[in-house]
Amino acid sequence: MTDLLDLKGRYALITGAGQGVGRQAALHFASSGAAGIVVNDFHLERAVSVVKEIEEAGGKAIAVQADITNLAAVEAMVQKGIDAFGQIDILVNNAGNAGPVQDVSKVKPFWESSPEDWNQFVGTNFFGVLNCCKAALPGMMARKYGRVITVISDAGRVGEPHLAVYSGAKAGAAGFMRALAKAVGRANVTANCVALSGIRTPGIAGMLSDENVAQALKSYVIRRLGEPEDAANLILFLASDAASWITGQTYPVNGGYAFSV
Repeated sequence: MTDLLDLKGRYALITGAGQGVGRQAALHFASSGAAGIVVNDFHLERAVSVVKEIEEAGGKAIAVQADITNLAAVEAMVQKGIDAFGQIDILVNNAGNAGPVQDVSKVKPFWESSPEDWNQFVGTNFFGVLNCCKAALPGMMARKYGRVITVISDAGRVGEPHLAVYSGAKAGAAGFMRALAKAVGRANVTANCVALSGIRTPGIAGMLSDENVAQALKSYVIRRLGEPEDAANLILFLASDAASWITGQTYPVNGGYAFSV
């Protein structure tokens, strides 16, 4: 029986893949037949570490440092992937949070914030997605095949009062992906979002005490934090042929934090 989750020699680029969900997505892709993976991170040493994991398991990957808020840097990153592998078939826009600055525990109320405060969220979570799509899409359109998966947050679906700009940036990314799905579908390119709530990543683990986690989980039907694997499972599905007739959608992976119709 054909394994529809087998990536069948496809080549992928995953942003923010040096840890957490991005790292696990890269490992999932490698173990599911991806012929090559561009592992991006702002911190090169993280990306190099993930590449080593992939290579030790028999896969192929390259590490590329790039700030996704810089279009020229993103275009250079995509070119490095093309130089190494010939093409990019799958783009996972995973880089998020506050960009390289992960600690969002001291975010000011919106009415006390400034454009400088907003830029770290809007740059990474919205403009970063635009930059990566602009750089990767021409090749996909020319070959009449592509998968674009953008990792957003339930903050973008339901709103988080202490993360207003972040919520807006993630909602903007989801809206962009819906429009993009309509624009590129005729070329057999799909565009979907995965919306996450509390995932046990290094960024979350560093900010929440056990007491805070217990309090937060009262809002979850399944009373545990998500694991990177929970998110990577759906990312792999959307990247695969099993999802070839799915586009323009946002799928929550959130333990029942907020429901979707």
